[in-house]
Amino acid sequence: MEKYDFLIVGSGIYGATLAHLLNQAGKRVLICEKRPYIGGNVYTEKIDGIDVHMYGAHIFHTSDQKVWEFVNSFVPFKPFINTVLANYKGKIYNLPFNMHTFEEMWGVKNKEEAIVKIDSQKGDFKNPKNLEEQAISLVGEDIYQTLIKGYTEKQWGKKATELPAFIIKRIPLRFEYNNNYFNDTYQGIPSLGYTELIKRMIGKIKVLLNTDYLEHPELKDVANKIIYTGAIDEFFNYKFGELEYRSLRFDVERINKEYFQNNCVINFTDYEVPYTRIIEHKYFLDTKTPTTVITREYPVTYKNGMERYYSINDDKNDALYNEYFEEANKNHNVFFGGRLGKHKYFDMDDSILEAFKDCQFLLGK
Repeated sequence: MEKYDFLIVGSGIYGATLAHLLNQAGKRVLICEKRPYIGGNVYTEKIDGIDVHMYGAHIFHTSDQKVWEFVNSFVPFKPFINTVLANYKGKIYNLPFNMHTFEEMWGVKNKEEAIVKIDSQKGDFKNPKNLEEQAISLVGEDIYQTLIKGYTEKQWGKKATELPAFIIKRIPLRFEYNNNYFNDTYQGIPSLGYTELIKRMIGKIKVLLNTDYLEHPELKDVANKIIYTGAIDEFFNYKFGELEYRSLRFDVERINKEYFQNNCVINFTDYEVPYTRIIEHKYFLDTKTPTTVITREYPVTYKNGMERYYSINDDKNDALYNEYFEEANKNHNVFFGGRLGKHKYFDMDDSILEAFKDCQFLLGK
């Protein structure tokens, strides 16, 4: 096999961005991807003409103009404001927590009434011992019990009283009628889908699909530098132990009716409903079709071989990652990047910013 400057393991948004930047800098780049398609977790697939986000809703949002211009240089983005609803035992509330939410919950009509109601329920937790106490100290009993407790316990697979307080450092409260889920300046969905966005980023760079780097030892010598975006503990064969993650299961269903629900994303916040949310994909690009496609999202305990979605960044896992990080520094031929390589959650714009920064480092700048 011919020699390259860089082999990038993984074709998600971080890997694809880095591949494009290195290629633009005149470097010879090869990508290997263990899945049968490019895009990683932003992969979209057409079903009945609807762009279906196969690994959960991906709504691009950023306040960085450079990032926004970068992604739009490949595919024009359609503006999309994410307004999320919460279903608690059949009653609907607006998210994030704002005056719509407070009015729906208590009938209050202004900021002062809402603040009095929340403050009266906060409880006296000067040093919260767990997530439950932390959340109640921030937003009070009603919001916690209705919109946080069940959802959080499903998401993490543990009782809120068993979860550390630091998971929730703050809970934004908006004392205005504003249902925009994100605060970022730029928000949208690629008009041709995320798969096409990744395809155009990669361009003419060679991609080896269905190719697990760890199962192909001959790839170790194919490039001067390996950019590894897979799990850092798996790369080192778990020599110090396994880093912890939460995983997800997606139940995609095609439904023979125009719409299934009256919103793109509805969260289900009571514990008795096993899924955390239902996504109706045609809302993303306002696709007009006689059928629709929904995804129910189920959090599950991560086991070896599953997809890793959310890194668990407690003291134990951070210490374990640091051991792997020190080991990685001994291997100067391999650079670890992306959310799995760094055992850290990144939004999509953060992944692109990381790729911008890492590219400069890899080019010696």
